[in-house]
Amino acid sequence: MTATGDENVRVVLVDDHPMFRDGLKVALSAMSGVEVVAEAATGAEAVTAAAEHQPDVVIMDVNMPDLNGIDATRRIVTESPHIGVLVLTMFDEDESVFQAMRAGARGYLLKGADQADIARAVQAVARGDAIFGPALAQRLIGYFAPARGAVAPFSGLTDREREVLELLARGRSNAEIARALYVSPKTVRNHVSNVFAKLQVSDRAQAIVRAREAGLGES
Repeated sequence: MTATGDENVRVVLVDDHPMFRDGLKVALSAMSGVEVVAEAATGAEAVTAAAEHQPDVVIMDVNMPDLNGIDATRRIVTESPHIGVLVLTMFDEDESVFQAMRAGARGYLLKGADQADIARAVQAVARGDAIFGPALAQRLIGYFAPARGAVAPFSGLTDREREVLELLARGRSNAEIARALYVSPKTVRNHVSNVFAKLQVSDRAQAIVRAREAGLGES
């Protein structure tokens, strides 16, 4: 049941980093009208805790062991549609935001958000509102705004995926792309896989051909 009136917003806190989880619990417990009723360190534990405690809000990390936050969100919302999920993560890539939205999350904040922003987001999600951090909200508006002028090639790619494709077209290896973008090789592999899927190609060579035909990798 969603909190109303003078009732506390009941929160399940989900994050696999104990120090961050403890710090956030302290911050949430200090907020007026918020009560942390359970904690979880994995996606599977989050699903179990949500089913058992039936909170108003689940604060969910994305990258967790055994079941990621996106899949955990989908299960929680499917089983208990009245529960609002607020994603609180370090991942600010468009694809993560859209995956969370598709899974049923009502809010998406970055871990750099201050305590006041988190408090507002928890209350908003408990009311059934959708809320995103300012930077993410601007990007969402830009993404859904009508296109002006010529349509860029590969419009289905995120900005980061386009950067990866550009570097692929220049013949860069995954390790070189990781260094150029200051991300991990695993993140690059995930982006490359997404690019292959969206371009409907099966390997690196085909992706490079498609990219170069569209004018990428020429500078």
